[in-house]
Amino acid sequence: MAEEKKSLNLEIKPEIAKGSYSNLAVISHSHSEFIIDFAQIMPGFPKPEINQRIILAPEHAKRLLMALQDNIVKYENQNGPIKVEQKMTAQFPLDFNSKGTKS
Repeated sequence: MAEEKKSLNLEIKPEIAKGSYSNLAVISHSHSEFIIDFAQIMPGFPKPEINQRIILAPEHAKRLLMALQDNIVKYENQNGPIKVEQKMTAQFPLDFNSKGTKS
């Protein structure tokens, strides 16, 4: 029996379609969810600005990981290896309070 392919008919609002740039992602988790904060670090600005927060169930976080791995393999097959700096530690203290001041 042939497998049936399912497709989603997705709609995207124009304000979402334009996207937002991120060069920093901070990931945290609890027992029931993964939280990914996307931010921009810009030269001359004192603090990175979080522009998106995505909250995922653990199963969906793992599916996202697998989808990213699959897409990275496809990208590298077409464009060559993506070079990544080995040391991936924050070079500044991260403080996530809602008022933007240190607690």
